[in-house]
Amino acid sequence: MPSRGGCHRRHETEKKTDDRVDDNRRFPRREIGEPAHVSFNGVSLGCLLVNISEEGAAIEVDNTAYVPERFRLVTSGGVRDCRLVWIKQNRIGVAFDH
Repeated sequence: MPSRGGCHRRHETEKKTDDRVDDNRRFPRREIGEPAHVSFNGVSLGCLLVNISEEGAAIEVDNTAYVPERFRLVTSGGVRDCRLVWIKQNRIGVAFDH
């Protein structure tokens, strides 16, 4: 029984951490929901641009294993050099290189 309680507490802690990160954003995110591409080494993978801000974006891909740590994100708004920051299931958070 104690291990179940420990798992539950850990989940609550993770949620609080996620909420805190959202509250500390310097730039607001805009929900987008449009097709985009992850481009690297002559390869282009389709993705969905979920949201974007001045500092980064969240994208969804079919398989995160194919996305390298650094790549270009090609959207209708242009091309941005990115670095992978986090992965949660099929969603990837990226920071834009300035």
